[in-house]
Amino acid sequence: MQITSIIAIYALFWVMTAFVMLPFGVKTHDEAGIPKIPGQADSAPANFRPGRHVIVATAIAAVLTALFVLNYVYGWIGADFLNLFEDLLSTPS
Repeated sequence: MQITSIIAIYALFWVMTAFVMLPFGVKTHDEAGIPKIPGQADSAPANFRPGRHVIVATAIAAVLTALFVLNYVYGWIGADFLNLFEDLLSTPS
């Protein structure tokens, strides 16, 4: 596997992880007991920390990329393993 492929896979895992993590650990102003600014949306986060979000997404994406590359090298899970309908599609002899 080329390094450019690994970087592209890492970027995909990073973006996916960052978006999946967005709703976790965030509280609204009502939940945190902080007064809202006039005109602020009720769902606006009160404790969003983008730096921590980036660090956690980076770590998770690195682990997922490492597992993906190791699976590519050692072939732990292949296409034949994921074929759930093999018995249904095979014709009887």
